[in-house]
Amino acid sequence: MSRPVHAPPPLTAAGRIRNFGIIAHIDAGKTTTTENLLRYARVIHAMGTVDDGTTTTDDYVLEQQKGITIFSAAVTCHWRDHTLNLIDTPGHVDFTAEVERALRVVDGAVVVLDAVSGVEAQTETVWRQAVHYGVPCLCFLNKMDKVGADFPRSLDTLRHRLEARPVVLTMPVGVEEDFCAVIDVVRLKQLHFDPATEGETVLESDVPPALLDAARRYHALAAEAAAEFDDELMAKYLHNQPLSIPEIQRGLRLGTLAGKIQPTYAAASKHHLGIQPMMDGIVDFLPSPLDRPVIEGHDPAGQPARRDLRRDAHACALAFKTATDTHGDLTFLRLYTGTLQPGDSLLNPRLRKPERPLRLYRMFANHRRDPLPLAGPGDIVAVVGLKGTVTGDTLCDKAAPILLERMQFPEPVLQVAIEPKASADKDRLDTVLHALAKDDPTFRVTKDNDTGQTMLQCMGELHAEVLLFRITHDFKVPATLREPRVAYKETPQSPAEAEATCAVKLGDKSVFGHVQVRVAPSRAQISPRITEDLLPESSRKLLARFLPAIRNGLRSEAERGPVAGFPLVYADIALLNGTVTAESSEAAYSAAAASALRNALPHTNATIVEPHMKLEVTLPSEAVGDLLNDLNRRGATITDMRPADTRRKRVTGHVPLSKMFGYATTMRSITGGLGEYTLEPFDYRPVAKTP
Repeated sequence: MSRPVHAPPPLTAAGRIRNFGIIAHIDAGKTTTTENLLRYARVIHAMGTVDDGTTTTDDYVLEQQKGITIFSAAVTCHWRDHTLNLIDTPGHVDFTAEVERALRVVDGAVVVLDAVSGVEAQTETVWRQAVHYGVPCLCFLNKMDKVGADFPRSLDTLRHRLEARPVVLTMPVGVEEDFCAVIDVVRLKQLHFDPATEGETVLESDVPPALLDAARRYHALAAEAAAEFDDELMAKYLHNQPLSIPEIQRGLRLGTLAGKIQPTYAAASKHHLGIQPMMDGIVDFLPSPLDRPVIEGHDPAGQPARRDLRRDAHACALAFKTATDTHGDLTFLRLYTGTLQPGDSLLNPRLRKPERPLRLYRMFANHRRDPLPLAGPGDIVAVVGLKGTVTGDTLCDKAAPILLERMQFPEPVLQVAIEPKASADKDRLDTVLHALAKDDPTFRVTKDNDTGQTMLQCMGELHAEVLLFRITHDFKVPATLREPRVAYKETPQSPAEAEATCAVKLGDKSVFGHVQVRVAPSRAQISPRITEDLLPESSRKLLARFLPAIRNGLRSEAERGPVAGFPLVYADIALLNGTVTAESSEAAYSAAAASALRNALPHTNATIVEPHMKLEVTLPSEAVGDLLNDLNRRGATITDMRPADTRRKRVTGHVPLSKMFGYATTMRSITGGLGEYTLEPFDYRPVAKTP
């Protein structure tokens, strides 16, 4: 029996929702910006600070100790009669999965940049993620009060490094320690933010004569950009007729929703300058669920399927995060269509089983607000009571099943061994690791068959440190980490084909499976791609019900390469054919598929590859020579070197991860503590031969 279809809330409610993420490079000021936004939306009474560990969204103890965001945090507030569902995300590359799953479910994003550095390494990463999901963005040039801040240069980095098109809507009045106000270039008004009220009171005045020409130039550029996306406005613009403020806003909204322009704001979050114009921009320019109404996926038979919140009353939601909680595990959902009430039965198509959320909550960072009686289209909620749902799963009405696109997460690049301090805690440790791996898709747990050690595969040394803290602090299991090791992989160098048959008699019953596969090198994606594209249509129909089992067998065998047993990367695994008999069974096809791939791999001339990391170093100009000498010894390839500002250089390249353990100490020595660097996954390349 299908779940009840509740009467949908009026679509005007969805039109007044803004689901957006705040994304940036580490230390650009995301969390401080969020704190200001929540204060002005009056959901907190006093602003916390990152330095004091008192901010709303960084409420985990390790976040407060380190002064960084580790976990994405969802909060809800209201501004100008609109509901803002905000997700504050980490800036450190080790926690890029938190950004990935946030961008998968939001409709828009605010990209925060440090006005001294402009676009940085992780800015590029989060920008690519936003582009991949088609998420329109605003740009927020923060820290205009910082020494070295440069508004025009930051705009240039947006244009050149991201190929963005920033449209300035507020320009700074003064720079560095003289930054004191912004100019709204659309309305041509100067905005002062009263320090006595922590910037909450905004005072308007005329634009100073010395800045009027610059403000008018930005106004003209905004009007020109607006006209490009509306035929009526373009006709007025071409006839030299001035555009009204609502007309400029209308055109800019159309351009932003199309992803062609990015409204851009100057600000200094630490001193409460320039926040409210950006909040207005979230309402005025970022999409509501009604602006992105159609989602696409496929039905259980693999055929394309669509859902439109304006027409579909059946519930459809995506689970984008799970969190192990002492009060019951939480699953975070973005509801795309229909409504959801506690106790409703939903289908998880991956499991082919029903799931029943017992309670719904609106989250405020790590705190559950009062239970919700109903969630509607566009809502982001946390639910309790789901048994098997994991990140990326779809939940839908079983009368209208659909599978939405899953998220793609980067492969772990670092491997460390973990041991309980007491052998009696081994079972407890295994249970905790299983729970953490369920919550974090970039964390995997494996067993080393040779040593019997439990191995953690993660995104970097900081990621490993956080995992250990959670194990020992949150779950009270004393444990230690051993020396980190690189997560090596294997990749085929040439194509090969093989087939295998599994024919086994089990008691009075015989089972049968026969599969032919082809494995070939492919640079299309890192993880092995399993495809049935080469399968004849006649065989596809016969094998249809066995395809999931075949995929499972291939996927399992791809975890063991032919050279040293490392997992495969950069490989296309194609199902070529198979035979079906009356004795065919799913288990036999899974075994036959694994055996066929195992037979093919020794003929692919596979080689061992290691992760290379994209490296970006910002350091004083006088230290560049020593840095390049050190990186050369580590086998780095330098791809770019350019000024970061008047006193610093930015060096970009890639380097084997195996050469970078403990690099922070070397960096501090070379730069006198004044340098900073980021590493992010770049590629897998053959292991260099030892001379």
